[in-house]
Amino acid sequence: MKKIVVIIPVSKSEDSRVVLNSVKKNVSLDYENLITKIVYAVDVNSENDERIKLLKKEGVEVFSRHSKGKRAGAINEALISLADFKPDYVALFDVDSRPARNFVTECVDALENDSMGYIASSRRYISNPLNLVSRTIQAEYYVLNFLLKRSAFKQFNGLIGVLRADLLYKHKLNEGAITEDADYATRMHARGYKAILVNTTRIYEQSPVRWRDLLSQRKRWYYGALQLGRYWNVVKRSKNKKFIRSWVMALTMTYCIIIFLPFVIVSPFIILIYSKSPKLSPSVSAGLVLYILALQYAAIAAIFNFVRGRSVEWKSMKRVVE
Repeated sequence: MKKIVVIIPVSKSEDSRVVLNSVKKNVSLDYENLITKIVYAVDVNSENDERIKLLKKEGVEVFSRHSKGKRAGAINEALISLADFKPDYVALFDVDSRPARNFVTECVDALENDSMGYIASSRRYISNPLNLVSRTIQAEYYVLNFLLKRSAFKQFNGLIGVLRADLLYKHKLNEGAITEDADYATRMHARGYKAILVNTTRIYEQSPVRWRDLLSQRKRWYYGALQLGRYWNVVKRSKNKKFIRSWVMALTMTYCIIIFLPFVIVSPFIILIYSKSPKLSPSVSAGLVLYILALQYAAIAAIFNFVRGRSVEWKSMKRVVE
């Protein structure tokens, strides 16, 4: 039987209720015909971290770290501690990830059927469309899911999905990268591997519910994308024209997102025609205006920081306790 380890990094700021909801969801997933370990990589926030007690009570393994570190570091260190388990696959989730019950098995099947796949994942959907911010991002996800199917550079945010363990051990996550997911995706695509979009499952996740959280998140993403310029020669040597074109477009077009502002005029009609969600109403058009302006500001701020050699810090995002 194949072995899989499920790793969920937990930052110091994550609420214990969010962590508890996460573990209850992940232990209930279908792991049929898989020898499974579920591991929470926790950045400890005190000597008596209540979250660790809750996790152990739920019967999952805990890998604890006593210093604040990046997500990539938590995953790399957890993998080292699991080397003796010798997993065939690694499933990566965040504490707000809510995968469908068949997510793991469907992604494993996809990788079993394609030896060049380094990751398998699905389309993303928002689990908390509660206000204008999150409903606007929900609209964004519909567009991203449309583009994801067509892009030759599929980049699943956070590397949320199921990955080949041998590749993850060999090509570790770059702890010096602001966006380790895009960094890893670039390196794997440049080596000829591909990301597989699985249509028979889905996954939900929380979006920011405050504009300042959205700004902080996207500023970090933009900064991380600028760091990917170091791989231009590696990407070019792949000689995969479709990948190169998709990669370049992904790293350039979003920095001038203001050019899409005129399309907001017709967005109410598009939303009415194509949306199947009653919460995704034409009123989101107002949010799209703010969204485009916010992202353009985040892009300019990231470029300014990058040129000046000033990094950006990860900031905790307000969660909705489900």
